[in-house]
Amino acid sequence: MSSTATDSTRTRASAYLSGPDRVRVASVVVGGALAVFGLSRRSAPGVGLAVAGGGLVVHGLTRTAAGVPGERGIAVERAVTVNRPVAQLFEYWRDFTNLPRFMDHLESVTPLDDRRSHWKAKGPLGSSVEWDAEIAEERPNALIAWRSLEGARVPNTGSVRFAPAPGDRGTIVTVNLTYDPPAGPIGAAVAKLFGEEPDQQVREDLRRFKRIMEAGEVPTITGQTSGRED
Repeated sequence: MSSTATDSTRTRASAYLSGPDRVRVASVVVGGALAVFGLSRRSAPGVGLAVAGGGLVVHGLTRTAAGVPGERGIAVERAVTVNRPVAQLFEYWRDFTNLPRFMDHLESVTPLDDRRSHWKAKGPLGSSVEWDAEIAEERPNALIAWRSLEGARVPNTGSVRFAPAPGDRGTIVTVNLTYDPPAGPIGAAVAKLFGEEPDQQVREDLRRFKRIMEAGEVPTITGQTSGRED
């Protein structure tokens, strides 16, 4: 079975910033411009500018909200068919400590209780972004939905659905992710510059999830052609 996640893709973005966010917008806009300019120079001073710009981008990651309200932010939907039973995939995903094994942008997920967990993700230029999340809805062997709690630097919500594939071909796994990037679409463009565009992330995450569940392997391009999870 092909490891390409191609069943569906959808992205949307909407501007939403108001007066109180202007300083944060300025931080991301100026920081992004410095980063782009610095990287284009391909020199030591340019690297310095890129690092300074990245610092401003990180400074812009200070919006606080629970989840992502209404139609704000950016939404991504991706699906993949995995040749494994629904119950097996649900159980593996429900243990959030497994997520960093195939979600490359995650450093760790630490359970706090039955419904809450602490997430740590990679940010621009080697930085980290952390937040607490809770399970918003759970249906055994069908759905897991989560949302960030008050105080998250990058408010986000997500869900994963599990459904039997036609013809007894395994399970269709559908991921929906909505997040509130700094400076709306501008922040999304800056994130893409650093290789952290969410649609690409989710697609690659699902490829790794499929590989690890079907063959126990996670593809990598870092120093080797393939890797195996312990």
